[in-house]
Amino acid sequence: MPPIVTSEVIAMPEPSNRNLPSADSTANAAGHRSPQRASTGEQTPDRADEGVRATQAEPSTDVFAVFGVEPEIQAYAMAKYSRSALSMKESLREISQQKAEKFLNTFYFQYGHRSIADLAHIALAVERLSILAAIELADEQRWDGQERSTRYQDFKKSGYYVPDFGVDEEARKLYRETLDFLFAEYEALSAHMTQHLINITPKPADMKQEAYERTLRARAFDITRYLLPLATNTSLGEIVNARTLEMQVAHLLSHTHEEVRQLGESLKKAATSAAYNVNAESLRDLVSEIQKVSPELGARAEQELLHEVRVAPTLVKYADPNSYEIETRRELRQAARELMKSEPVAPSKAIVDLLDDEPLEVEIATTLLYEHCHHSYRQVRQALQVSGERFRREIIDLGLRHRGKHDEMLRGFRAGQQFRFDILMDAGGFRDMHRHRRCIQVMQGFTTQHGYEMLLDIEDAGMLARYDAAMKRVHATVEGLARRKTPEAEENSQYAIPLAFKKRALFKMDFAEAVYISELRTTPAGHVSYRNVAYGMYEAVARKYPALAKYFRVHDVTAPVDLLQR
Repeated sequence: MPPIVTSEVIAMPEPSNRNLPSADSTANAAGHRSPQRASTGEQTPDRADEGVRATQAEPSTDVFAVFGVEPEIQAYAMAKYSRSALSMKESLREISQQKAEKFLNTFYFQYGHRSIADLAHIALAVERLSILAAIELADEQRWDGQERSTRYQDFKKSGYYVPDFGVDEEARKLYRETLDFLFAEYEALSAHMTQHLINITPKPADMKQEAYERTLRARAFDITRYLLPLATNTSLGEIVNARTLEMQVAHLLSHTHEEVRQLGESLKKAATSAAYNVNAESLRDLVSEIQKVSPELGARAEQELLHEVRVAPTLVKYADPNSYEIETRRELRQAARELMKSEPVAPSKAIVDLLDDEPLEVEIATTLLYEHCHHSYRQVRQALQVSGERFRREIIDLGLRHRGKHDEMLRGFRAGQQFRFDILMDAGGFRDMHRHRRCIQVMQGFTTQHGYEMLLDIEDAGMLARYDAAMKRVHATVEGLARRKTPEAEENSQYAIPLAFKKRALFKMDFAEAVYISELRTTPAGHVSYRNVAYGMYEAVARKYPALAKYFRVHDVTAPVDLLQR
């Protein structure tokens, strides 16, 4: 029978001490983790009031943000949780820079507890590096950063990187002339395309003129970025933990391009030298005022407020070129050259190729060689199958022969994902796809062998012949520079390659990431290049797994696009 509800107030009996619950049972009933918060003299509430008091009491879990702590000291304090019962505040109060350095030298370098460096996060600004170097810098799964956008910024005054041609003045002159020509064409085409888009796109009555022109200018830059060479200067900011930075520096120091190796040295120096303090000027003024009142107090204030901060003086100082990477790249490159020497690069039938299932050994060996040629994944796999099982196992052995005690396996060993896409797309569009971190990406080098991309907008604007002529001129320059008899001639020639030229990359992922990329990158506001790639990914999955196609919320890339929608 349901209870009868009345308005009668029933008086509760006064509690007696002998009926009080224990401290443990009170804490558990009220949702507390520990009875330690209550003092011994605190009166325990009666049970009738317990539920109300439980919802009003402060939670026993203490959560607070930490500000103003140097990255390595913060890492030390957090690492202390596993080795000490001290609270964070107590740890920070008892830590000095010397203690942190001693601790990190012992546990990070001697005992190999590298996860400690995950706790030290560092913000770095990298300015005036080439787009080529920026791509290499960002080629890290655990990387967080932002680069200058070719959509929202005009790059005509950015300048460009000039590699070291040594005594080859003829090569240097040809290189500069070609890049000056590309930037002049970029400026001319940007102005022409902006005006063309204005001519064919009426301005809505409710849209401000400034917003209208800015939006169409961004659309124009999306088209004309194809003319920007890989040497174009850009800037980026990154926030990474110290372990990622150490690995990043070691990778860059081991690179094939001189500029990228120098970038590694610069990152290492920035992490171990005095950091830029945005408040330094105002703090100096404050210290100066304090010194006028009290020289003694001013000296103390100067020491506390104006001391140099080095963001990772300990955790990055031993980052050196990685011999495992250098030696393995040399041997795998030679193996790829020998295996594919009689195989011309076959024309691609599609921009996206969803690869078939295969034994793990086959995938690893193929991926290891894929990075060191310009052939498709299927071509490399076919050549490996013809060569036999013994050769395939030799390739896997090459990938591990030089691995040291603390070296992570090469990226080629990150295998076994269900969805593997061999993608051929322009370098400009690849920069956008490159931002996806929850997948494995294996890049091939930059080349002119696959031809270049061209948008129909260029033809509609009457600039197709001029555009084609520019690309053909640059193609000839790149091939000529690559044949020069100077050190790193092929590497130096790549800086002249415009973003329109295509390159291959292998993307490995799970189903969720395939859906995410296909949905995000097919939106009408995106660049047509990666929209087509993302839609191609969706179509490839839909053909192979038709029952899964309905779970993709993709946009039709063939539908007309509103140029004013961003």
